[in-house]
Amino acid sequence: MTMTATENKSSTELRDQYLAMLEDIAKELDGNTIFPVCFDISIQIGAAMKDPNASIQKIASEVEKDPLITTKLLKLANSASYNPSGRAIVNIENAVIRLGMGVARSAALACAMDQLSRSAQLAPFEAQSRLWWQHSLKTAAIARVLCKHLAPRLNPEVAFLAGLVHDLGAFFMLDRAGRNPELLERPKTVEYLVAQWHDSIGTVLLDTLSLPEEIIEAVRDNDLPRPPTTQLRRLTDVIYVANLFAGGLEEINKQDLPEAFVPTELNDPQYTNLINEMNEACQEILSVF
Repeated sequence: MTMTATENKSSTELRDQYLAMLEDIAKELDGNTIFPVCFDISIQIGAAMKDPNASIQKIASEVEKDPLITTKLLKLANSASYNPSGRAIVNIENAVIRLGMGVARSAALACAMDQLSRSAQLAPFEAQSRLWWQHSLKTAAIARVLCKHLAPRLNPEVAFLAGLVHDLGAFFMLDRAGRNPELLERPKTVEYLVAQWHDSIGTVLLDTLSLPEEIIEAVRDNDLPRPPTTQLRRLTDVIYVANLFAGGLEEINKQDLPEAFVPTELNDPQYTNLINEMNEACQEILSVF
């Protein structure tokens, strides 16, 4: 059943809540935005950063499981201090190399510890947050598979990053809801807020975190119905289809749609022929959980 804005709050109250979240982001334009994503992965990243024997590849593989820590390391690696040439990178392993192991460890560990310190506030929505996190990892893994087979002109690592962060706004919103006594008592309202607004909140957030414009554009409006995507010509096409195969149809149908949306992509042979490889990629990235 489609949720409505009036189940727990009036449209005016909901709009005020939305504006308050945008104000929260505006207050953090210096890039110090912190919010929990997944308790378990914050612990794992913290442990990996403290391991003196961890390789660059190990650090990168752990960091790229957390969309916020990933964006923060990329932001730092692309800052003027570490990127005087102005050549932006979107691959976390390259970011670790550019920053150096010491700086990368310290930055990732600091973010993971800050996330853990705030995780208690997310406890009422921990199950929701974990589902969003798993969906984000699956979308990233599937996007990489789609690029490999159907969009060879696109960079699969850029597609992975876009898939990883495409729902970043959801985690931000759940964190804010966990700190709002009124919303803690209105779980259906929170579900509605996240479903309706995580995309636009995420766009503002990704811009605040200085991700490349191609990433921001690729993830915009991915939870709105589109005409059938029969060719993966653009990064946004890849993320849209990856989102669908990662379970994103449920998100789309939580919008205020006049009727349930049935995407043809989920039955398109060019995509369904890759389902086994998609599943293997998802299992690999989630295998330690």
